[in-house]
Parts: sequence; structure tokens; C-alpha cells
Amino acid sequence: MKRVAILISGGGSNMLALVASMTGDHPGRPVLVTSNDPAASGLTRAAALGIATAAVDHRPFGKDRAGFEAQLLAHIEAAHPDILCLAGFMRILTPGFIARFQGRMLNIHPSLLPKYPGLHTHARALAAGDAIAGCTVHEVTADLDAGPILGQARVPVLPGDSEDTLSARVLNMEHQLYPVVLRRFAGGDRTPVTLG
Repeated sequence: MKRVAILISGGGSNMLALVASMTGDHPGRPVLVTSNDPAASGLTRAAALGIATAAVDHRPFGKDRAGFEAQLLAHIEAAHPDILCLAGFMRILTPGFIARFQGRMLNIHPSLLPKYPGLHTHARALAAGDAIAGCTVHEVTADLDAGPILGQARVPVLPGDSEDTLSARVLNMEHQLYPVVLRRFAGGDRTPVTLG
């Protein structure tokens, strides 16, 4: 059974979708939910499900990312995870941290990578007049949002879409895609999957 740690920054809706999927014959189980924000509501939701939680507030560290990561790492390594899932974790991780979990860390991104890495993905898709948007699950590498793609889900851009309406539809697909990819990944299958 693969031990899965999930990193969040907010409400943790993707975390909840992952946790809900890890039952029965799923090859993974959640062992920790951690956040860079002690007030993240996702921590309370995870604790209510009986999952261990930890938080390290990034703010007191200022620009000392290594210092922040050292404390975060202490919590993560205590849980002995086999897989790390970034699920709305809004901190850029250093190459040293990423190297430690190379090949074992996943992220979900709200665009069809390689389009629109980084932030403001929905605004950029709308500004470009794209007919299709979506989300991507990829392995995390030192290059931002550039690791091997493990899954994508496509969502039509509708006439009159705003960032909010498009974001909500993409998020709904994230909740479907991420669990599918995690199940395959935890079972040793890295073949990319496409939904929608």
C-alpha cells in the first residue's frame, strides 16, 4: 500500500477528492495533509476524516524558502510517504526539495499544459480566445509546471464564460482527473490518461 501525503494551501477540494478515492482496492492511502497556511480550512476537513495534519506558516520565513521547507520536510518525512500530491499548494518548491521526491511527486494545474504554466490560467485562456480549456496532472520537476504529463481533462470554453464560470467547470474536472491519475500512478502505471 502506497502512503500518500497531500499538500494544500486552502480549502482542499482536490485533497478531499483524492481522499474519497483512496478506499477499497485503491493502491494508496492518505497518511498526512499539510499546509503552508495554519488557517487553511482543508486542514480541519482532513482532521475530521481522521487524517493526520500539520502546518508550517511560510510567512515568518520571508524569503528563506529553505528554512520553511526544512520544517515542512520534518512533518512530511515523519509520515514516511511514498507519494506526494500537491493539491492547490501555492508555494514554489526549491530544486533541493523536489529532488528528494523526484518521480514520486504529482501536481494538478488548471490548464492544458504546456499552455499557461504559472498563474492566471483561466484569464489567459479567455484572452487567447481558446475554445477548449482544462487541467493537467503532471510529475513535479524543478522546472515550473513542466514535468511529464500523466493526465489531462478537457473542458469547453462557453460563450460568455468569465474566469469564475470557467474556473468552476475546470475544478469539477480536476476532482475527476486527479483521483484517476493517482490510482494509476500508485499502481505503477504512468501512461497518460485523457478525460473529456
